Amino acid sequence: MHNKQKGTQIREIKKVSPQGTAILMDVLAEEEPLEIRLALGPPMKNPAKSISITMRTPSNDFDLALGFLLTEGIIEETKAVRQIYYCSNVPKHQTENVVIVELFGNIKVDLDRLKRHFYTSSSCGVCGKASIEAINTIKCISLAKDIPKISHLKLLNLPQQLRNAQAVFDSTGGLHAAALFDPDGKLLILREDVGRHNALDKLIGAAAQDIGLPLNNHILLVSGRASFELVQKCLMAGIPIMASVSAPSSLAVELAHTHQMTLIGFLRNQTYNIYSAPNRITL
Repeated sequence: MHNKQKGTQIREIKKVSPQGTAILMDVLAEEEPLEIRLALGPPMKNPAKSISITMRTPSNDFDLALGFLLTEGIIEETKAVRQIYYCSNVPKHQTENVVIVELFGNIKVDLDRLKRHFYTSSSCGVCGKASIEAINTIKCISLAKDIPKISHLKLLNLPQQLRNAQAVFDSTGGLHAAALFDPDGKLLILREDVGRHNALDKLIGAAAQDIGLPLNNHILLVSGRASFELVQKCLMAGIPIMASVSAPSSLAVELAHTHQMTLIGFLRNQTYNIYSAPNRITL
């Protein structure tokens, strides 16, 4: 077993086809656990608390941790974070699987929210949020009514740009992607992961540092379906337009409609469906 590139492994497999069998080398997407710990001030004074365990593709782990804290409403801005680093007080082979997010000592965190131990997996996303009332307990960023605008033709070009930029997907065929665009249809940031919610957290964590929140003049495109938790994360980041190459869920549509987010599904093959707030798309 050898690493080919970050986030992938090479394995020997047996390929079976009508012509027979053959021994080949296949490239797989890596999947490993990441534990996120939160330190309220220096860890020597306040031991870090474990708040999340997620199965992810190793890469952009600090972006993932930051994005998770922001989209879960645990912190409201990046300047609450003093530093992010890997935990050294773990077995050597687990060093890059435990991340500590250290907040400044004066930052107040709702510790009651941390009593629930977050557990996410690469398939289910953030579980347990069964209704829109759950998201309404967290402060979302208000979306401007008509901003931004993106043209029909530029919207149609987004999926191919996302696909062209998916480097690890090209090798493995096994990753989700989240991509951030400006109103001119320019690709700004792309992140990949085995979990679609992780890909989005990585993207929002990176964008929060590079661009700043709210992302109220941007468009998000995801490679999988538009689920409730992805719409939730977009709202927490202030993203007004979310598009998916696949289907949305009924609750995702309801949540988008409630907050007047533009939600687009089945953006592929030069067609798409607009499920809420069509005013931001110029036809």
